[in-house]
Amino acid sequence: MAMLQRIERVLEASLVGAEAKGSPPKLGQAMRHAVFPGGARIRPQLCMAVALACGDDDPSLSESYGAALELMHCASLVHDDLPCFDDADLRRGQPSVHKAYGERLAVLAGDALIVLAFRTLVGCKPKHLERLPELTAMLDQSVGPPFGIVAGQAWECESHAVLAEYQRAKTGSLFTAATAGGAAAAGMDPFAWKTLGDCLGEAYQVADDIRDVVGDVSLLGKPAGQDQTHDRPSAATLLGLDGAVALFDRLMQQAIESIPACHGAAKLRGLVMQESQRLVPTEGPHKVERRSSLYS
Repeated sequence: MAMLQRIERVLEASLVGAEAKGSPPKLGQAMRHAVFPGGARIRPQLCMAVALACGDDDPSLSESYGAALELMHCASLVHDDLPCFDDADLRRGQPSVHKAYGERLAVLAGDALIVLAFRTLVGCKPKHLERLPELTAMLDQSVGPPFGIVAGQAWECESHAVLAEYQRAKTGSLFTAATAGGAAAAGMDPFAWKTLGDCLGEAYQVADDIRDVVGDVSLLGKPAGQDQTHDRPSAATLLGLDGAVALFDRLMQQAIESIPACHGAAKLRGLVMQESQRLVPTEGPHKVERRSSLYS
């Protein structure tokens, strides 16, 4: 079964369990609205690609952990769109959860998705139960303070934030958890895969900063110009657009070079290149000029 199909199957099963008879119907609807239809599902795809490259000897564990990462990501988007933060009307090309179901249900749906992420992971039936505590700790660290996505969002509430620390927490933490966790789920050394996640996480945030400047709503699936509107740290603001694009290219090159030698290395490099083109395209109506040899 293809990676995306495995991810969607676990996510669907998790949501069905949360929509059991007796649960408030609108809460379940709001949670489902936040998760489906999904975006690129790159975090769980990356997790499972690393697991496959490492042998993937415990598929139930790798796919459950990948789905848990996606549920955490979806929860963060629900909260990020709230009026107290971005006040965004759109997410993934459809009304954001608070626009569709109201602010109160959006807060509760985001909270419920966080709980559901842990439930999805610890409720799986792995072959190697001894790996579960390490993965649970990784999931915890990728979300909570001091360096998880909650801390990343909290940096927006400070009068000053160091751009690298902000990006590492807000976006990078889940990517690092994806690559390191994919290896750990397959019984391999997670540290060997940490650099890949670090580089990709920072690159994704830089790409988001670039797209916020040059993109439009149809490309982003959410409002553009949010960094300037909310005076948020941004690579495009700090470095200029050309500088941000150059940083993105360097990070993607470092990500490719960091992939450990394994039988799935070529496939992983292809996935990184594919994502690079999707995030900051060199062709088409939204193309961005590049000087990097990565694209020559």
